[in-house]
Amino acid sequence: MSAPRGQGPFEVLRGFPLGKIMNSAYGAPMTQAARRQPPRDDPAKHVDDALPAPLVWTFDGPFERCLDDIEDTLRRAIVMVGDVSRIALLIDLSLPALKDRVEAGDALQPAWGRFLERTARYGLPASPRVRHLRVAGPLATLVVAYRN
Repeated sequence: MSAPRGQGPFEVLRGFPLGKIMNSAYGAPMTQAARRQPPRDDPAKHVDDALPAPLVWTFDGPFERCLDDIEDTLRRAIVMVGDVSRIALLIDLSLPALKDRVEAGDALQPAWGRFLERTARYGLPASPRVRHLRVAGPLATLVVAYRN
């Protein structure tokens, strides 16, 4: 807001009742109690407390090869994050892509059992959570969430 010509910047406030401070967020006068409260924390100060964006990889092809690639990627993610206790895993499986792999002759159970046995050795706080998607897409998506 600029002052009209010939007036200083504070002349615009002439006639505004002194003692009342406007709360610019709501356009209403602030109460004495509101003025005494400390200001809310600035979210920019707590950037380090926020969770980092999850790491996401997609895999397509034969089921057993996808599981081997997921395991290899998981090992690399653990090295990148640095501490296995701060990791949570999610594997999204596309049911249409999985159906295509089964029709192509892929066996699920022996490969999945071996995958779970191998990943149990990494000391993860929980086994990978699996979410089944009804949309077509890559066979598997690995999501690694972690804390700093």
